[in-house]
Amino acid sequence: MNKLLMLPGPTIVPPDVLLAMAKPVIGHRSKEFSEIFEDTVEKLKKVFITENDTFIITGSGTAVMDMALANILKPKDKVLTIITGNFGERFANIVNSYKGEAIKLEYEWGDMANPEDVKEILEKEKDIKAVTVVHNETSTGARNPIKEIGEIVKDYDALYIVDTISSLGGDYVNVDKFNIDICVTGSQKCLAAPPGLAGITVSEKAWEVINKNDDKVGFYLDLKAYKKYFDEKKQNPYTPAVNLIYALNKALDLVLEEGIENRVKRHEKLAKATRAGLEEMGIELFAKEEARSVTVTSAKYPEGVNDKLREIMNKKYNIVLAGGQKHLSGKIFRIGHMGICGEKEILATLSCLELALKELNFEVQGSGVEKAKEIFKE
Repeated sequence: MNKLLMLPGPTIVPPDVLLAMAKPVIGHRSKEFSEIFEDTVEKLKKVFITENDTFIITGSGTAVMDMALANILKPKDKVLTIITGNFGERFANIVNSYKGEAIKLEYEWGDMANPEDVKEILEKEKDIKAVTVVHNETSTGARNPIKEIGEIVKDYDALYIVDTISSLGGDYVNVDKFNIDICVTGSQKCLAAPPGLAGITVSEKAWEVINKNDDKVGFYLDLKAYKKYFDEKKQNPYTPAVNLIYALNKALDLVLEEGIENRVKRHEKLAKATRAGLEEMGIELFAKEEARSVTVTSAKYPEGVNDKLREIMNKKYNIVLAGGQKHLSGKIFRIGHMGICGEKEILATLSCLELALKELNFEVQGSGVEKAKEIFKE
């Protein structure tokens, strides 16, 4: 039986997208593939809302996080890494792996960054090469104010690098308006394509830094190689996942057909209904109210309830939820509501959650399903 994936990725993949992968494999150096690949890149640019160079690579979101830093860093370069969860920490770890200096601006998990804190550090540390931030922290169910941070960073020499892996196509992202120099995303979350592809955009300001960086940046993640091949041939320098490109092309069609604004509004309503339903049942939400994500909701386990809840949801009801990461393991659970997720998936999840909670002897206070229905009727 198919599982209902209510995860912060991978998400439910539409049938049309799955069917697209069934097309025959073609040569990745053929004119036919170049046309499909260029079309897919152009569609991704529209979703990023950018005129910047955009590339699609075969790899996970972490690959393009790595790529963003590998191409700009020299040893001892300072990078201001905004950390509000596990993936903000990942940026810091990548900086350190290239022998850069990660200046950590850390917040309590479940909270969001304060743009004024970013400004204060940039005023004090004049030689910061880049600022990194995760738009939507799936580890905590909280998001950061990337537009406001971008307004600050643009007045400094530092590059602005943003991870929109779990927000692009679900929350509002406008690369050019938000002054983002390097923006990265993944295929398997809000875009509702299979895992395995990642996207990255690069501004002129970023290219100036990249072109001056003669340090070894690795081989597979060399952005200059990707730019050369795409400019000349509309191809990648290395073998792409051809059938995943077919799938992503179709998934992007669906995003653009729905429209970015409509898609964001839908995700906002899904988040509102999920949160209201959980609270109606007596479940306390984890992320701070002003920071809450529109693509994933985090909630605290009630006293006496633990990851057994997710086990019941999975084995008995075929609904897959995510647990907590690192120090939040066993303390929170997370519900992804992104991609093509809709009202019926939220109501099914809340209904089964109520049954699972009762099985664990938790006294459910009210009907989460009925409360969510009220939100959907608004």
